[in-house]
Amino acid sequence: MNAGKLIVALDAPDRTQAERLVKALAGSVSTFKIGKELFTACGPSVVEMVHAHGARVFLDLKFHDIPNTVASACAAAAKLGVFMVNVHASGGRKMMTEAAAELKKLPEDKRPLLIGVTVLTSMAESDLIEVGVTRSLDQQVASLARLAKGSGLDGVVASGRELAIIRREVPGDFLIITPGVRPAWAAQGDQKRVVTPREAIEKGADFIVVGRPITQHPDPREAANKILEEIR
Repeated sequence: MNAGKLIVALDAPDRTQAERLVKALAGSVSTFKIGKELFTACGPSVVEMVHAHGARVFLDLKFHDIPNTVASACAAAAKLGVFMVNVHASGGRKMMTEAAAELKKLPEDKRPLLIGVTVLTSMAESDLIEVGVTRSLDQQVASLARLAKGSGLDGVVASGRELAIIRREVPGDFLIITPGVRPAWAAQGDQKRVVTPREAIEKGADFIVVGRPITQHPDPREAANKILEEIR
C-alpha cells in the first residue's frame, strides 16, 4: 500500500533516459510522473512506454487555458490511459468544472483522476505578491483547494507545509498529492516549501512526488527503497 503512495518524477530529457529509469525502478515503483520537458520531447509515445512496463502515469502538464481547451486536453489525456492529470486551480471554477464534466462522461475505469495545482512548491509568499496575490500563501492554497473541490475535482497538488490546512478546510474524500518532497539525505534544490517523505505521509498526503533524489542518485532503486522504507 505504501509503495503505491510514491510517484517518481521522470526528470529526463528523452525517452532513452526515461526508459532506463523506469527499468531501474521496476518492481519498486508503480507510478511515474511525466512532465512538460519529457512530454514535449517525446509526446504520447513516452506514456505508452511507461504503460508497457506495467506502471501508471501521472501526466503533469498543468493545463491552464480557456475552459473548452482545457476540457478537450483532459479528454485527450484520458485517451492515453493515464492514471492522473492536472490543471492549474487558478484557472478558475468554469475551467475546472468543464474539465471535470468532460471526464465524467467516461466510464469509471477509463476516467483519470483530475487534480488541481494550488501554489507551486518553488514559490514563496514574496513570489505571490509579485503577481498580485495579496492574501497569505496559506490562504491562497486553502482558497484554491476549496474551489477545486467545489468544481468537482478529485484533489489537489500542494506542498507538505499546507497539508494540515487543506485537511481542515476541505474535509472528506479529497486527495492531496505532495511534490517538493526531499529526504533528509538529499539536497533541497530549487524547492522552497519542502518536507521529508515521512512528514508528508504523517501530515496526510495521499501521494508524494519525488524526482531528483531518486533519478539523480547513483542507484535509483536503492534511493526509492530508502524512501519507501521511510514512509513504511
